[in-house]
Amino acid sequence: MFGISPLGLTFLAVTSVGWGLNFPIMKNLLSEWPPLSSRGLCGIIGAAALALFALARRQSLAVPRPMWSRLLLVSMLTIGGWVAFMGLALLWLNASEAAVLGISIPVWVALLAWPILGERLSPARAISLAVALAGITVLIGGNGLEASLEKLPGLLFALAGAVCVALGTVLTKHFPLAMPPLSLAAWQIGIGCLPIAIVGLAVEQPHVAALSAVGWASMLYMTLIQFCLCYVCWFAALERLPAATASIGTLLVPVIGVLAAGAMLHEPLGVREITALVVTLGGVTMALRS
Repeated sequence: MFGISPLGLTFLAVTSVGWGLNFPIMKNLLSEWPPLSSRGLCGIIGAAALALFALARRQSLAVPRPMWSRLLLVSMLTIGGWVAFMGLALLWLNASEAAVLGISIPVWVALLAWPILGERLSPARAISLAVALAGITVLIGGNGLEASLEKLPGLLFALAGAVCVALGTVLTKHFPLAMPPLSLAAWQIGIGCLPIAIVGLAVEQPHVAALSAVGWASMLYMTLIQFCLCYVCWFAALERLPAATASIGTLLVPVIGVLAAGAMLHEPLGVREITALVVTLGGVTMALRS
């Protein structure tokens, strides 16, 4: 661990725990409020709070004119796609299942980077990604064909969200967004969540009166912890840690998500779930290190 910032690891741990706990919190909130409205509105408020924090740190919110088109595209993919698709996925999936499927993002990044960035897959990385996909297959097929078909919409939504994040990540490498990190996060979250909130309010028609004290606490958590604190800690971690360390550290997110779902929502945590988690984590870890 020589040369690794303890403060950076602390920031990374806060990020991983905060994002991991968000899976069961999102799942529980669906019993009171629909997914697009809740996630979209929390994102908009969180983006505004991040913008104020960026200004307090004297980071400019100005967007260079040539960058607007790529900022819009990447924001809609990385934030909008993840927020919308993962929220919809939880209508069919357990929080733990959604967390495991979220680990697949590095798999799709590697596969998309080949045609877009010309980053060819080494044999070691190809094997690692195959192992990760095998873990996801265990999760999808472990309850039998009938159960898997019932959850198929959720599986497709979760994988669509992961692919959107991966494509946005690859495009960011191809077309870098040269902005201060907090300002960039504020713009991306705001741009990505605005259309989700508009569609949610129009289609889902949520009622504020339906929210209990726990529901309000969940909305507050998603706004202040998921979208604000975790992003601030994430960028602080990136400033102090090697990118590879930070990437591998985020693999704690699904672990926290699975364990928290079992503790908070009493979701099953049996051989299938643990096997899928361990195999998928192992494959992605090998891919990140190779």
